[in-house]
Formats: sequence, structure tokens, C-alpha cells
Amino acid sequence: MDFKIKIKNKEYQIELKEEQGRVKVKIGNKEFVFGSKKEALSNVQTSSTISSSKKEIISSLSGIVTSVFVKEGESIKAGQKVLILSAMKMENEIVSESMGKIKKIMVKENQQVKEGDVLIVLE
Repeated sequence: MDFKIKIKNKEYQIELKEEQGRVKVKIGNKEFVFGSKKEALSNVQTSSTISSSKKEIISSLSGIVTSVFVKEGESIKAGQKVLILSAMKMENEIVSESMGKIKKIMVKENQQVKEGDVLIVLE
């Protein structure tokens, strides 16, 4: 299954493939593997975007930061959950799309954020 999503006027091509009970999601040249189609679609719809040149994790929606799971100086992996953003009575997992070291966390728990706000800066 192929489809496109648009975030902040940038379009992303998404490919979904089911193989051996798992779902592979390819976004551009990055690939993620999930245990089910429901899990994959949930993560694709709520995942953050990352600017490769600035290495920033950007909020893809407006809401309130309810939990932060990482610390400055910590190394993270692609697909790692970094925080929870509550929006429209739903908790959305924000995950990193690349590996890196956290340079600066720009938000705190209970902080209101808008779509496009920088959440985390990576080195």
C-alpha cells in the first residue's frame, strides 16, 4: 500500500508492506518495522518529522507535552520514543526518525506546543 502525507507543506511518500506478520514502513529512504498494521499506521500518523540539516525533532501537531523520556546528552536510536504529546484527548508517541545525541530538550512536561515547534535538538 502506498500513500502520501503532507506536513508543513512538505510531501512524504509512504510505503507499507506486510511480511511474515510484521509491517515494514518506508518513508523516503528510511525504513521502520512494526508488529502490526495498526501499530505502523499509528506511528506514521503521529511521528515527528526531523530536519536532516538542522537535526531537530519537530512537533507534527499542537498539544501538551505530558511525558519526556530522554535527557540531554543521551544517545538515541531511530524509532525511539522521546516524548508523549497529548492532543484531542489522545496520547501521541513522538519518536525520533534518526539516531543521534540529544543536544537540547526545548520543552518540559505540561508545556503547550504548536505544530512546527522544535521539541528536541540533536547533535
